[in-house]
Order: sequence, then structure tokens, then C-alpha cells
Amino acid sequence: MAKKSKIKIFSWNVNGIRAAAKKGFVDWMKSEQPDILGIQETKALPEQTTEIAFDSGYDILWNSAERKGYSGVAIFTKNKPLKVTNGIGVDCFDCEGRVILAEYEKFQIYNVYFPNGQKDETRLKYKLDFYDALLKHAEKRKKKKPVIITGDFNTAHTEIDLARPKANENTSGFMRIERDWVDKYLSKGYVDVFREHNPGLCDQYSWWSYRSNARTNNVGWRIDYFLVSSDFASRVTDAKIHADVTGSDHCPISIELTL
Repeated sequence: MAKKSKIKIFSWNVNGIRAAAKKGFVDWMKSEQPDILGIQETKALPEQTTEIAFDSGYDILWNSAERKGYSGVAIFTKNKPLKVTNGIGVDCFDCEGRVILAEYEKFQIYNVYFPNGQKDETRLKYKLDFYDALLKHAEKRKKKKPVIITGDFNTAHTEIDLARPKANENTSGFMRIERDWVDKYLSKGYVDVFREHNPGLCDQYSWWSYRSNARTNNVGWRIDYFLVSSDFASRVTDAKIHADVTGSDHCPISIELTL
């Protein structure tokens, strides 16, 4: 019988990779040693990231926004993927560097920085349209092999996923129209594995405002997720939020896969 292997996959909105590098990112990487790490909001081009140049044994895959200092995603991976795809084939989204897809032997993983809809009605529509376009892309890819979607979804799904749900019912990030899109992903057979492993667990957040001592007081939101296609979710043996890790207004989240 073939020996089963375990893979640690992390996701983290670093809110600027150069800023995170000055706050312990490299030491965290060396200590944690994820097999795969997806980061969001890199805010940098690869040539601007000498701060994270270390003898790591990782391939680093980049998808940066056309606009400098904005958005962007990257994947650190110990095993080279079979194929890497930047974007989802829709120009208005791809120019912002929001998606990188890495395909491995047994699964494929989307590392995603979903848009923030708080600016105005136009950006809210952009966000909802992005949810739609990504789901359509993932549904096609899922026919080939299991899919993992991870990253900053910029939406708290249910009342248990933020500290002050009533006060934020009309705030982008917790509006019913946004939460319905998370419902739609789940209805298509994607499993929110953290909630699957921790049903009813309160006060578990992955983002805190920099204002009003929100992190100290744990007034946060769970807006970072691993959604795993249902045919693969049973392989997730652990799902965690690493709220003790600082360096960004978000903290890392992780899953462990047994393959």
C-alpha cells in the first residue's frame, strides 16, 4: 500500500509583501514551512521583492496588477505545479491581478483576492460580477480534477463570522447580496472546511480593522476561506485560523491535506 503524504497549505492576505517582510514574514515562512502558500494583496512586482529573497526551496509564482502598488497575488510552492494560469480570461478582472491557478497531480488550487465592494455601487457590482465569473471558471476546471479555492473573499458568510453582525448588515462585506454568493458556491458543492471542522465555534476571525484596537479586542471578521470541492473535502484533516500571527491586518489560515 502506498504511503499517504500530508500537505500543509496556507493562505494569507499580507497587505503588501514588502511591508510584511519588515514584520517577520520571512521568519514565519522559515518556521512554518508550508508546502503551498497563497498570498494576496502583494502590492508589488516580482523585481520589487528583494526583501523576501531567501534560500527557501520555493518556486514563487506571481500575478501582479497592471496598476503599481495595488492588488496582486502570488503562490510559494515546494513542488512545481504541472500548470500555472494567471487570471480567468476576463480582462476587466485579470488586469487587477486577482487570480492565480496552480494545477498539481491530484488537485488544482485557486489563490484569489476578491474585490472589495465598499467604495461605491460600481465596485460592489464589480465584486459580484467577479464572484460569478470565478465560479463559472472553477466549475469548468472542476470537471478535470478537484478544486480548492482559497484567499481573501472580502465577505463574512454568516452572523457567526463577524463580531458585530447587526451593525454591519448594510456594510459591504456582509450585505445579503454578497453572502448569497457564498451560499451559491456552497450549493455548487464547495465546502467551507474551517466551518465544517468547527461548526458553531465563535470568535474566530481572520481580519481586523487597524482602528479602535479591533485586533486587541478581537472585533474581527472571518473573510478568508478555503473552499474545497466536495469530492476532495474528506482529505482535509485539519483547518485552522492562525490569529496569533501578526504582520498584516489579516492573519494566515491553513488546511492539512492527506493524499
